[in-house]
Amino acid sequence: MSQAPLRRYITIFFNGEAYSVPHGLTIMKALEYAGFRFTRGSGCRGGFCGACPVVYRLPGDYKIRVGLACQTPVEDGMYISLIPYVPLVEYVPRREELKPDSGYVLKLYPEISRCVSCNACSKACPQGLSPMDAIQAILRGDLRKAAELTFDCIACGLCSLRCPAEIRHPAVFRLVGRIVGVYYMPRSRSAEQRVKEIESGRFNNAFAKLLSMDPGSLRKIYDEYLKTGRLPGDLEV
Repeated sequence: MSQAPLRRYITIFFNGEAYSVPHGLTIMKALEYAGFRFTRGSGCRGGFCGACPVVYRLPGDYKIRVGLACQTPVEDGMYISLIPYVPLVEYVPRREELKPDSGYVLKLYPEISRCVSCNACSKACPQGLSPMDAIQAILRGDLRKAAELTFDCIACGLCSLRCPAEIRHPAVFRLVGRIVGVYYMPRSRSAEQRVKEIESGRFNNAFAKLLSMDPGSLRKIYDEYLKTGRLPGDLEV
């Protein structure tokens, strides 16, 4: 009878303390193996929500590296520090206040003009995007290009942490995306029609019934919907 291969263990350092963890785990799984419980900074665990940014150093390397805890594998001798939240003061104008020009974006986020094109932000991006090119597109007045370059931004904030100009990239890119969506993207007629139906009260009875249900009943309806693609008769509208 063949024996299972022995598991290889490595040493990582978290908050200055050493922990022995199995090789091959991500930082997030390694810390959970070491006994830590994530009460925040752990969302999708798939590299899409941007909730788990980390900074770390490797032995023999002076560089501070960045990544996502759910995607970055541990290495022997790695020194790790979690970043629970990247503070970004964000402006969220009302839809009617948005203006389709770069001057408007610069008025809200004047630090954009301090960009020196060092590319530190792009090197930090776990999505492989180029925030630097997007910022330069904004400065040229090409908001649509900036929105295209940052469509896959997960707002982890690692770019902002590395930026010597202290640009709030995720906030800037969200604003640009809203502007492009309002002024340059074709309007969805089906969405407008659905909004009118909701405002008319067409779904009020169905909403009231769903809100009155216990979690078990909701789960049963949801599972049945996944199988058949249909809701119970009294919820069909």
